[in-house]
Amino acid sequence: MTHKEYKKAAFAQNPKLREEYEALAPQYKIIDAVIAARVEKHMTQAELAERANTKQSNISRFESGNYNPSVDFLRKVASALDKRLEITLR
Repeated sequence: MTHKEYKKAAFAQNPKLREEYEALAPQYKIIDAVIAARVEKHMTQAELAERANTKQSNISRFESGNYNPSVDFLRKVASALDKRLEITLR
């Protein structure tokens, strides 16, 4: 069974699981965007941390989903990646 097939079956059995999974989507989208931007710039986590004036462990925890970042942290990381942070509510 593939991961995609497993998710489909799990969501069918437990609609609440789907809700929780979808609630985390924004968090994982920003993590994916930061990782992609960092890799595109050929930067290590340590290099990004130095440019963002934070610790490498903070970048690691953020990228692994184990850190709930502040808007200020995200702004610093975006700036260190020569990006602009945009937040929208829909």
